[in-house]
Amino acid sequence: MRGIFTASLLLVTLLPAQERPSSCNSCPTWNAAQTPFRLYGNTYYVGTHGLSALLITSEKGHILIDAGLPESAPRIVENIRALGFRVEDIQLIVNSHVHFDHGGGLAELQELSGARVAASAWTADVMRRGLVPRDDPQYGAIIASPKIATKVETFKDGETLTLAALAVTAHLTPGHTPGGTSWTWKACENNRCLNFVYADSLTAVSAEGYQYSQRKQYPHAEDFESSFRFLESIPCDVLVTPHPEAGELWDHLAMRPTNPNALVNPNACRSLAAGLREKLRLRLAGEVTK
Repeated sequence: MRGIFTASLLLVTLLPAQERPSSCNSCPTWNAAQTPFRLYGNTYYVGTHGLSALLITSEKGHILIDAGLPESAPRIVENIRALGFRVEDIQLIVNSHVHFDHGGGLAELQELSGARVAASAWTADVMRRGLVPRDDPQYGAIIASPKIATKVETFKDGETLTLAALAVTAHLTPGHTPGGTSWTWKACENNRCLNFVYADSLTAVSAEGYQYSQRKQYPHAEDFESSFRFLESIPCDVLVTPHPEAGELWDHLAMRPTNPNALVNPNACRSLAAGLREKLRLRLAGEVTK
């Protein structure tokens, strides 16, 4: 069966991104082509214009964070190669959350690279099963990501995953999904190191009828607050989010030609938390009035 799966993936990979079937109404916009670029040091943006994917590189292998939509995989492959790196040198793939717009390309990119995949326990179970579980707030409203054919490793909150000289730390940030994970690492350039935070989505988006204020099982409103506190406390020089506009990436990038430090904002994570907390407050207030 694995051989059949591999062959089918290779056949799909031959299709350019624009010929792939679209996964949703917003997906063509999310999947728009984006020229890859260096964020800082050994950290590169290799995603589409609407969905982030980051490559952390070393001479002994690379780490990929997130994989966009199922139809994003060829764009990510093209971007990695355009930067002069090999997809086959990706040795570890990790994820923010397993919704189809961030985990949809994981199965294909894992198959092409042969990389290890690591995820939170909840996310790993979803990856293995290839479905949207009932305890996902968006159950019934979104499609599932393709099942991961290989073994998916799990980690605990605060655990650091290493690959040669690379190290990324996992931080469980539930709310948007029960298994949401944010990632931190250091990227260095000319003896200056910056604290990177890849902050998972923390918006209270759900299927119709789901109420965070009334639901007793996980996740619920209190889970968001623990995640907001993480954002407020973590050292954060450069913020990137799964939907890049949520962290104002493109606004900051537009200023970089005249300001080399435009991406550096030690207050970015705290500002993000404040905005997200207010959106959650409005959501909960709306639930009470229904």
